[in-house]
Amino acid sequence: MAGKLIIFSAPSGAGKTTIVRHILKENFNLEFSISACSRPKRPNEKDGIDYYFIPADEFKRRIKNNEFIEWEEVYEGSFYGTLKSEIQRIAGKGHNVLFDVDVIGGINIKRMYAEKAISVFVMPPSIEALKQRLVNRHTDDAESLNTRIAKAEKEITYASQFDKIIVNDTLETAVNEAKEIVRQFLNIP
Repeated sequence: MAGKLIIFSAPSGAGKTTIVRHILKENFNLEFSISACSRPKRPNEKDGIDYYFIPADEFKRRIKNNEFIEWEEVYEGSFYGTLKSEIQRIAGKGHNVLFDVDVIGGINIKRMYAEKAISVFVMPPSIEALKQRLVNRHTDDAESLNTRIAKAEKEITYASQFDKIIVNDTLETAVNEAKEIVRQFLNIP
């Protein structure tokens, strides 16, 4: 059945994007929902592939026009969200929708779509392990790293609001658990 929604959420650095990439390689009739954001595009990113890059003023206008199924000001002045048109685009092709979204966005999508969606929280094995993963990325200065860790500690408190929780201690095990969750939800033998 097409049109189901699979939501993966996690604190930054927990491994959800890596897990989602593995799931997309499977033959699950899934298409990735491209999120919109107001932050500047990084050198290796492409508009319409990695994100829909929308200036903050236009993002706010689209919020007022009710064009998002969910959105959040993740960091001050930095908006992320899912455009309604993105879900329509994917469902219109007869595919199921795969989300890689922040924790609050995941909760909001699940709330909106209820039984048509499954929500999966990717849990880091510990805050220390998460911090080390973020340090190893070499993408954040000390202040930004501390902000991400504080946000992660808060986001972990929302894990119980998700249908499933995967602890990403060993990537291969976490990927296999995620594939099985998706397989069962989509009734794929």
